[in-house]
Amino acid sequence: MGAGMETSEPRKPPAPVAPRSLAFGQGHSLTWIDRFGFWLSTRRIRAAVGDFTGLAVADLGCGYEARFARSLSNQAGSITVTDLALASDLKCEPGIRAIEGRLPECLMVIEDRSIDAVICNSVIEHLTEPLGTLSGIYRICAPGGVALINVPTWRGKFLLEFAAFRLGVSAAAEMDDHKMYYDPRELWPLLVRAGFRPRDIRVFRHKFGLNTFAICRKPRAAGSAGGGQSQ
Repeated sequence: MGAGMETSEPRKPPAPVAPRSLAFGQGHSLTWIDRFGFWLSTRRIRAAVGDFTGLAVADLGCGYEARFARSLSNQAGSITVTDLALASDLKCEPGIRAIEGRLPECLMVIEDRSIDAVICNSVIEHLTEPLGTLSGIYRICAPGGVALINVPTWRGKFLLEFAAFRLGVSAAAEMDDHKMYYDPRELWPLLVRAGFRPRDIRVFRHKFGLNTFAICRKPRAAGSAGGGQSQ
């Protein structure tokens, strides 16, 4: 080895990031900003559906306590909830089907075209490959049913990270788990690839432009929309 030259250890590849193991709200209390965001989202969801009476509802990535799903227990005909972990009392709650697992794999046990209202609130941004989950949502949505998807926008990214990393008023781990942010023009193509027809999709910003909200209808007529693709 020539003078002045130094040997160096070969660089090791970065360690893979461990997959998330806790559901939202598991092991920590929600902050006021979490509760406010939850209230705004569920207000929009209720407005989109109107009356939940007698509906088969699925809340995907519902959070450890499944707060919104619990609020429907006296209205919905049936409720399915999914997340990495769920509170133990949910598993014995009459009328609630509790499924623990990762998306999209945990959707495989839900029957085709069986859910009238599919809710996926602040979940897609945590998924590395969201198309499989969105395709699963299309599959389980019943003819005449609706899928409601809420995700943060790129504008929301700045405020969410400022609140978490600088102010400490929301969980930093949640922000660190984000894989993507979605404006309407980024979410819409995924919904079409999942199987929803453009005419049946309404996508818009809400929460002061911090979130994108999608209302996706499933046609009643059999065979009037293409099947989704998984990835």
